Amino acid sequence: MEREARASGRIKARPRSASGDLQSLQQAVEYFASVKERTPSNGNLHLESIESIAFEKGLLPDVIELLLDVAMSARLVDRFNTRLLKCLIPASTVPESAVTKAISWMCTRKPTINVQVLFIRWLLTVFDLLDSKKNLHSLYGIIFFYLHNDKLCPYICHLLYLLTKKENVKRFRVKKLIDLQSKMGMQPHLVALLLLYKIHAPEYVSLTLPGKPKSFQVSGSFWKKAIESVQNNGYRQLAGTPELVNLTEPPMRKRKRKLHRELIPIVSTAPHLTEQSSSLMQSKTFPLEQLTTFSQLLQNFDQIEFPAQMGSVLRSPLLLHYINWVKDDSALLRLDFWLAQTLQEEFADCSGDSLQKEKDFVEFLNIIIRTQEFLQEGFSCCEDFVLKSLSLCDSLWCSTQVLALLTRISPSSDVVSLYFDPLMKLFFTSSIYFKCTVIETLTNLLVKWLTWHSVCVAEMDSDVTNVLQSPQNVSLSGLVNSISELVEFTTRISMVALQMEAYNSLLLHFILNFYETVSDMYLKYSLPLVILPPAGIFYPALLSLESVNLNQLCYIMYKCRTNLIALKSLDSSKNVHLGLQVNRKMFHQYNTFMKVAVSCLWTSRNFEQDIHPMGIGIEHNLLAQTRVPDSVSSFTIVNHPALMGHAINFIQKVWPNGNKQLHAIQGKVWNWYVEYLYDQGLDGLKHFLASCIHTVSRSEH
Repeated sequence: MEREARASGRIKARPRSASGDLQSLQQAVEYFASVKERTPSNGNLHLESIESIAFEKGLLPDVIELLLDVAMSARLVDRFNTRLLKCLIPASTVPESAVTKAISWMCTRKPTINVQVLFIRWLLTVFDLLDSKKNLHSLYGIIFFYLHNDKLCPYICHLLYLLTKKENVKRFRVKKLIDLQSKMGMQPHLVALLLLYKIHAPEYVSLTLPGKPKSFQVSGSFWKKAIESVQNNGYRQLAGTPELVNLTEPPMRKRKRKLHRELIPIVSTAPHLTEQSSSLMQSKTFPLEQLTTFSQLLQNFDQIEFPAQMGSVLRSPLLLHYINWVKDDSALLRLDFWLAQTLQEEFADCSGDSLQKEKDFVEFLNIIIRTQEFLQEGFSCCEDFVLKSLSLCDSLWCSTQVLALLTRISPSSDVVSLYFDPLMKLFFTSSIYFKCTVIETLTNLLVKWLTWHSVCVAEMDSDVTNVLQSPQNVSLSGLVNSISELVEFTTRISMVALQMEAYNSLLLHFILNFYETVSDMYLKYSLPLVILPPAGIFYPALLSLESVNLNQLCYIMYKCRTNLIALKSLDSSKNVHLGLQVNRKMFHQYNTFMKVAVSCLWTSRNFEQDIHPMGIGIEHNLLAQTRVPDSVSSFTIVNHPALMGHAINFIQKVWPNGNKQLHAIQGKVWNWYVEYLYDQGLDGLKHFLASCIHTVSRSEH
């Protein structure tokens, strides 16, 4: 019979029934529960049965508890212990009692170091599936002891990072971490844990730590993929069988079958907090599952504790409100590390072979973008992801999400070399629509940086010794330099892109949107910087065929004028104190552009007075050779290609039955026509003409 059983066990091509699976699994579990120390016997056959069922349907909590106890007790040889740990794929949850027993076996030094490392890696993978973490928190000191082992140290640091609360931070633990750091160097796992300790108790950690530590190394991608395959494909046959191993399985909440992977864990609290309603009144922690309304958030504000896995807060707008209110740096840091870990795993796994994976990953990025906008806070891990993505992705895959994340990067001295250089390569090799998207992204990035600067200036104290820092820990001068580099970079790629795309009107519109923000940096955002659009953008906009672009240019010139006048009214000592980068050359450049614009739109002297190397100045004898009638007035507000449609509509309204031509708009009719243009929503043209031409101002009054 035993030979027949062995033979049948080796036949893998024959499909087995559900009852056969349960019977073979029960026999295998009973065998390992009663096996004596170091006696594998028929263990290989039973282990194959467990592995086949585990990777297909998953294991129940009671089975996981028993098999984990066998593996950690070292009753079998390491080869079997390793295989047992690798097949611990939970079908639902993982009992906390199994983990605490396994840690107690570690204290006996029976399991080898390799088995202990494998167990901690498995624990990190199934951390979100633990049915409780109360007893695990009480073992914090024991877990901390294993930091001295070089092989265990990276994974123990990761586990401690997930378990750490403020009461766990002690001076002797900080000293131990510092000693390990001096011995092993600046290891990412030690830096991450020290940074978390410093946030909870800054008086204990006096070291200068990097603001953007690296994420923990991926520890359980093998188990993670197996768990996703089991739990997201609807296999629940074993969950309804309570007779297995004579242990009872608590009733499971029915779940709908998921058609895609869940990258974000469920918001949950340990079940011991939700057993009875009477215990809720006495508990110091409010169950997160019951947090459904804003009023509950306000009533239980002091009783809310963040989940051990911070990624789950992305599912709860109420918890995001709570993070935004309490300003807990440790919570943001833990969320940042979780995002870094997930992005590292999912981006490497999303290689384009699965359309569903790409859709899930794109939706995950959209959630991160919405979270950043809600918190008005950027995550450092997203900056690393953007940096990696710009060098790998094309203009189609995840481009919208990557560019949205780009708008939250921090200003720094190397922002051009890190982000803008790879972005420029992608920009010039993409379609015109992608170019417009990139310009819009840079505009949003500029607005973010200018907003940070205005907030800094508003909060600046009168004390001269106060060091002004931006929300991203960048000095005021560093922020100004970063903004200057951003404007310079956008200007450079914009002028080249206009030439590449034959001065496309849509692209020009997005570029002028960028310069609308640039033109008002001093008065609106208190930034001591004034930058005019270059000639390579000014002249294409002035001669544009679209009234929208011409109107935008006029508004930009008007805002530049108001900013320059405001700067000129300041006394010289204040200019020096603010570090204003404005000189006579800036005023001369504006006056030149203003004369050209007025000559084109109003005085009909555009070809005579424009002496700029990129201008439209033409000698009189060359104009005569063109034989164009009334060529000097070709770009007035009547004959300009961008405004000619308005002029024709005006004539049709003033002389509906007549046969008047455009030259009829002169004298008093000219003033009527100007008012007509203002009524068409051309506010930029209105402000520019009113500020530069006094006759128009008087006619308005």
